Amino acid sequence: MQIVQFVDESATPRLRVGRIERDQVVDLTNPGRGLDTTLDLIAWADRERASLAAAVEALAGHGRGYPLASLEVAPNASSAFLEIPLHPPEVWGCGVTYRKSAEFRDEETNQKRGMYDQVYAAARPEIFFKGTAARCVGPRGPIGIRSDSTFTAPEPELAIVVGSRGGILAYTVADDVSAWDIERENPLYLPQSKIFQGCCALGPALVTPEEVPDPYGLSVAARILRAGTVTFEDRVETSRIKRRLEELIEYLCRDNPIPAGTVVLTGTGIIVSAEHALRDGDIVEVEIPGFGRLLNPARRLG
Repeated sequence: MQIVQFVDESATPRLRVGRIERDQVVDLTNPGRGLDTTLDLIAWADRERASLAAAVEALAGHGRGYPLASLEVAPNASSAFLEIPLHPPEVWGCGVTYRKSAEFRDEETNQKRGMYDQVYAAARPEIFFKGTAARCVGPRGPIGIRSDSTFTAPEPELAIVVGSRGGILAYTVADDVSAWDIERENPLYLPQSKIFQGCCALGPALVTPEEVPDPYGLSVAARILRAGTVTFEDRVETSRIKRRLEELIEYLCRDNPIPAGTVVLTGTGIIVSAEHALRDGDIVEVEIPGFGRLLNPARRLG
């Protein structure tokens, strides 16, 4: 099952919950049963220790259908459009889960074995706070380029949506936008390299676990388009991730209670070099077959 949020200015409430059925989005919004947002589904599933599919069955209405293609437009006031698939209370990132990421981040150190490589090999993973719903965008929402960065780049990733007890409720596509030059200046600047307006893109849909029999059998593709021309393109298989998803969740939840609907970014194996740093007006596409394509324009902040 694929679940989305979308905005319809002509409806009440204007933010709607929908289910993708072939080329249609069927409106599931049901305020009478407490279903106004996807977080309502997640809260019910978490409370009942059930799946999102069960939450849909218990809470959903059955409203009008919208052609999916008609919703795949930039946010605007004149037509319905896809929104971020959930407004996460917390987003956490996991670093150096792929070998390629460790090698790239150690590139400018003088140590025989860099600290990122040490983290890659260590028992404890790197986990950092990424942001809140206010810093996240959905399909076609603008991702940010820090005003004090010359090397902000996308990090295409598989993301998981987690319940308060650590169970995986859904998957989605993510872009962990990062200011690489700030982190390279000093690792203690990691929060500034990771947290800013538009630093995380999610979408287009939440994909329930029964649709993903093997999360390590996925392919993540990324492209950067500049003035309509592809300037960067790469792909990675999630089979190359070192850490198991349950391991990342277990470390995140150690002595750290998380709210239902927390999003965990599982790390990237696609490395964008400095020559392809984002510029104002670039378009970033991240795609996982079966999950959909996440498309976002880049905008310089400040």
